[in-house]
Amino acid sequence: MIDPYEDPGVPERRGAGRFLWWLLTCQPGRAAAGALLGTVWMVLLAVAPYILSRAIDDGLQPGDVAALAGWTAVLLGVGVFNAWVSVMRHRTMTRLRMDANFRTVKVVVGQATRLGAALPRQVDAGEVVTIGVSDVQTISQALTITGPGVGAAVAYVVVAGLLLSISALLAAVVLVGAPVLALLVGPLLGHLQGTETVYRQRQGVLTARIGDLAGGLRVLNGLGGKQLYADGFRRESRRLQEQGYRVGAVTSWVQAIGVGLPTLFLAVVTWLAARMAAQGDISVGQLVSVYGYVAVLVGPVSFFIECGYQVSRGLVCARRVVRFLALEPDAAGATDRTTDGGTLDAPGEPATLRDPASGVEVAPGRLTMLVSARPSESADVVDRLGRFTASAVTWGDVRLDEIPLSQVRDRILVADNEADLFAGTLREMVFGRRDPDDEAVERAVHAAVAEDIVQGLPDGLGSAVEAQGRSLSGGQRQRVRLVRALLAGPEVLLAVEPTSALDAHTEAAVAARLREARSGRTTVVTGTSPLLLEHADTVYFLVDGKVAAVGCHRDLLDGEPGYRAIVARDADAEEALR
Repeated sequence: MIDPYEDPGVPERRGAGRFLWWLLTCQPGRAAAGALLGTVWMVLLAVAPYILSRAIDDGLQPGDVAALAGWTAVLLGVGVFNAWVSVMRHRTMTRLRMDANFRTVKVVVGQATRLGAALPRQVDAGEVVTIGVSDVQTISQALTITGPGVGAAVAYVVVAGLLLSISALLAAVVLVGAPVLALLVGPLLGHLQGTETVYRQRQGVLTARIGDLAGGLRVLNGLGGKQLYADGFRRESRRLQEQGYRVGAVTSWVQAIGVGLPTLFLAVVTWLAARMAAQGDISVGQLVSVYGYVAVLVGPVSFFIECGYQVSRGLVCARRVVRFLALEPDAAGATDRTTDGGTLDAPGEPATLRDPASGVEVAPGRLTMLVSARPSESADVVDRLGRFTASAVTWGDVRLDEIPLSQVRDRILVADNEADLFAGTLREMVFGRRDPDDEAVERAVHAAVAEDIVQGLPDGLGSAVEAQGRSLSGGQRQRVRLVRALLAGPEVLLAVEPTSALDAHTEAAVAARLREARSGRTTVVTGTSPLLLEHADTVYFLVDGKVAAVGCHRDLLDGEPGYRAIVARDADAEEALR
């Protein structure tokens, strides 16, 4: 089984079937052992009726006790040995499935890490969760075809050969029966793939909705939108439920056919053998063996249908995995820190950042604010300035995408107000990869007005904090993120809505202290709070993602009605909080 720290290898991304084959070829020894053990297990099950027929014809009918005892001992030995083979087959197949499961999880997690900041822009969180929780299980189950599937095919041929020694008619019926069953089940399996694909898609969408609902519950309550969102969630749930019923209907038919048709088919074989025995064409022992073969064949035939069912579902899930693995980080979000983005050096001194798409120009050493009626427009500008999306942004006289990514990341930091907070102590949460001294920590905590957070925890900075800061309030999490950004001390700090969850009093203190803490360094902040805007050197007013006006806060209030309307709403909200 794959080691947790082992390289999972390069996954096959050219198709769902190729991906399943790749999972098998990564463990050829185990796959071969599973096929061998499955074949031996199935063949010995088929051999048992033959031994039983010999015991009857050679020992029981003639009254030869020695022959009867000998064949009985052989039957017992075969049974005991086959029980051991069955145990080993099950263990081998379990290891094969677990390896495929863990290997798929590792390549999916590796791809998520590789996509980095581009991940949420290319795929919903619900899609990733669905892949990690359910799809990997279904994919691993599809590999069952390697053991019992191969064994069933070999056993089917062996039984047909044994029947050929008894009756060519019986052998012909058995050989023709399997293709007929495949023709009957095939359309259902195709229909199952279609219904299950739709089900998986809706499941991913609903999972994403659950995450959105959980993450924004407080905001929804505050805005009075919880009921509206809940109603939409109920509608999506009902659609998923209805699609689940469709999948269940097809699945029930496949499973019913998997049990019913083989039984009916093999009942026909038994009836033919009984007529032959009555007519004296075959002996009583041969009749018993035929009945045994028929009983044994129920297993292989059912396995054919079951494997088809599992492979069909596995292909649906593998397609989702392959689509996810085929995603590529955009040029701005690539993770190769040594070769991506060209070879030109970043400006040696602080320089102006220019975004031609919006018209924003960020002067070095100044506090610049971006104001828009739609916060996503300001966030898009920040993404371009921070090289999280492809753009024609320039830094000084050099295009940002022509500078090695390592240099960009070392000097330009994008601080998202919903950035991840990993579980650990508060110190570990805010220090990142650096190890600042106590004085630097104290300054950052003061600038972010986070003294009450440190003092309120039992062990201060050494206190354990849950993942994503779930043990903290929304405003506390936002200030912890700001402490982390200030401790990083970047030359250029791009902060997205850093005070949106703070009350007016705390926000006013943060606004004053942030300017002081970042004095002489370049800082860009998005938001519409007048408390922050009062301290900005330059304010850009964006309309439809383009600069509509630029100036200081007071001048824009007097000369831009659209700007005044946006900021006034924020001012009214702050007055209500007071």
